[in-house]
Amino acid sequence: MMAGLLFARAGVRTLVLEKHSDFLRDFRGDTVHPSTLRLFAELGSLDRLLERPHDKVPDIGAFVGGKYLKVAEFAGIDPRWAFIAMMPQWEFLDFVAGEAARYPGFTLAMDAEATGLVQEGGRVAGVRYRQGGEKREIGSRLVIASDGRHSVLREEAALPLRSLGAPMDVFWFRLPKQRTADNDSTGVFAGGRIIALIDRGDYWQCAYVFPKGQAEEVRARGIDAFRNDVAAVAPMVAGQVEAIRSWDDVKLLTVAVDRLERWHRPGLLVIGDAAHAMSPIGGVGINVAIQDAVAAANILAGPMARGADSDPLLAKVQKRRMPAVRAIQVFQLAAQKRIIGRLLATQGPVRPALALRLLDRFALLRRLPAAFLGFGIRPEHIRSPEARR
Repeated sequence: MMAGLLFARAGVRTLVLEKHSDFLRDFRGDTVHPSTLRLFAELGSLDRLLERPHDKVPDIGAFVGGKYLKVAEFAGIDPRWAFIAMMPQWEFLDFVAGEAARYPGFTLAMDAEATGLVQEGGRVAGVRYRQGGEKREIGSRLVIASDGRHSVLREEAALPLRSLGAPMDVFWFRLPKQRTADNDSTGVFAGGRIIALIDRGDYWQCAYVFPKGQAEEVRARGIDAFRNDVAAVAPMVAGQVEAIRSWDDVKLLTVAVDRLERWHRPGLLVIGDAAHAMSPIGGVGINVAIQDAVAAANILAGPMARGADSDPLLAKVQKRRMPAVRAIQVFQLAAQKRIIGRLLATQGPVRPALALRLLDRFALLRRLPAAFLGFGIRPEHIRSPEARR
């Protein structure tokens, strides 16, 4: 959607295919980081974005071994984006679609699921899709595949994928809560268990983290045992666990960390989760994907608007984005191995590591992880041109 906005803004005729009939998906990335907020400021639309329902998260903390520790703080950067905006993804996508619709070259097709690539003369020349039960296809100069970590288009293009592994999977569920003035999102780290609690206003979006491949084992213990475990690990929500009525209320996320070795072939560019699945650590996935879209538009949109061939430029997008993607995945893999994996294998009390104790004690230190989470490595800026609306 972000790529659609930027390419249409540059004067490129653009069609975005959305496989669902609406944007109302739960348990999606709702953390809009400072890097993304700054991009909308550069587009002149940040104030309009923040008119949508959201909560501001100016700092991040977690309960480790029963003690609350402050970990990251966004103070010290421009106050316009010195926070994470917790915004439902359906609100965010609807906003971006509305901004893109201001440009005459933008079209959004809902209930349109990409099913394959059109290939002619050794290059990708369009996409096949299903809409309203009918099979269709459309030709294009460039297909941008952003169809997620189980990308159909990536698989058909036979691009080389490297799996980096993950030691955990996640059960997502929601619990009711009272709305509070501040956003109370946090995490609970205990021996053998990790639960993330995302404050969504009148309910908690909860992530129950467990060792990879043990989903059936957790389910086999029964829903009562699961509720009791959640209540024991996160006592602040113990009074709400009865809202988990059955396993139908619990959704499995199979965590994967991987990346394509090559993101492109003639007529095709792959970005977002389809190019590099991120761990849920830090909630950075949506923001890294948006950075991909901005880089793609910066490199391709202007030349394409002038009628140039995009194929010779596709490798530049990967070259621009790959160092940042690698750096974030290296950080996530280290966190998975040294923190997540060890905690899940630990039985008994947990003592906070020295680094966490130092972050909790010194506010200035907390700006370092905030800067990394908020902006990543080599954050993008809007460089693509704007044509008439």
